[in-house]
This record gives sequence, structure tokens and C-alpha cells, in this order.
Amino acid sequence: MLTLALSKGRIYDEAIALLGRIGIEPTVDPDKSRKLILPSNREGLQFLVIRASDVPTYVEYGAADLGVAGKDVLAEYDTKGLYEPLDLGIACCRLMTAGRQGLAFEPGSRVRVATKYVKTAHRYFASKGIQAEIIKLYGSMELAPLVGLADCIVDVVDTGKTLKANGLEPLDLIMEVSSRLILNKAAMKMKHAEVKAFIDEIRHALELKP
Repeated sequence: MLTLALSKGRIYDEAIALLGRIGIEPTVDPDKSRKLILPSNREGLQFLVIRASDVPTYVEYGAADLGVAGKDVLAEYDTKGLYEPLDLGIACCRLMTAGRQGLAFEPGSRVRVATKYVKTAHRYFASKGIQAEIIKLYGSMELAPLVGLADCIVDVVDTGKTLKANGLEPLDLIMEVSSRLILNKAAMKMKHAEVKAFIDEIRHALELKP
């Protein structure tokens, strides 16, 4: 049995659409069920539906053999226990700094940053010679500069409409983000044939037009 960990939302929708190109689909709709382990129409394959930030943990510790995770999540996670064999090119967005229009920081300056991407933000601002105080938030990032909690935020940006609606704008690009197939290293050894066959199928699905 292979277990594939997915997170609800855009990644789940786009990953399932990708798998659908090769005839794989869940037999239970997660929007109509409270089940977190979903069987598929493919014998020997099931899905876990969990939080996006938990996908690497489930895969590293072997609770799932494979998973789909955004590069933004993986950048925050120590991925020494994982393989990252494929860029799936789905759920694409950008990880950026954002703040009020015209906001800029010089090397040597200090900045207060609200984000859930603590490690990535530290690395980015350090590379620019900027001293950053990081305030960890889990949501509603756009509110932080409006109420004086932070000077700017680091968050994923898709259309930018939410930023604009709150009087903010995207500033500096930190990284382009897409979702990757990740793999438990032990599973690659213990279930080599099944895992390799599945990866080959996903690679084929990427070659097919949606």
C-alpha cells in the first residue's frame, strides 16, 4: 500500500486533477466526508488529507510514503529525510515581502516582519544585511502593518488582490513557489518498485495535456 499525503485546498484540487490524467482518483469526496484517510480507485493507493505544513512531517516519519508540498513549506522544513523527485508545476504562486506603497529598507536597517515563514524570512533579510525581528503569525498577515504590529509581511502572493484591498502592495520576490512531489527515503528502499512505478506515472501525467 502506498500512502500519498495531500493538503486540502488548491494543492489537493490541482494534484487530484493531475492524477486524473492517468485515471487515479479518490473514491470519497473530502468535502462531503470527515474522513482523513481516503481510498482511491487504484488498488494499493490511498490518500491522507492533512494540513499543508504537516505534509513533510508525515512523509519524513513514514506515516505517508509520498506527499505533495509547496516549495514555500519545504523551505521552512529541514528536508534531510526527504527526496524531492519532481516539480509538479501546480499551485504556483510567489513568496514575497509586502507592505505599504513605496516601503524600502537599506542594508543595516532594522525591520519588524510578520510571517509564518520564520526561517525563510530570517535568511532573506540576513542576505540583504537587514536586521529583522520576526513576529510569527498564522493568518491575516495583511492586518499586521495596518495596526502597527509590523513594518511589512512575508507571505505567498497569487493575484495580489487581498494586498491591494488592504492598502498594501507586493515588494520583493523571495522565491517562485510550485508544489513538489516528496518521498520518504525509507519507502524508496523498502517499496522501491511501487514507488518508482508511481513516480514514473506522475512524470507521464505531467507530459499529458490537461
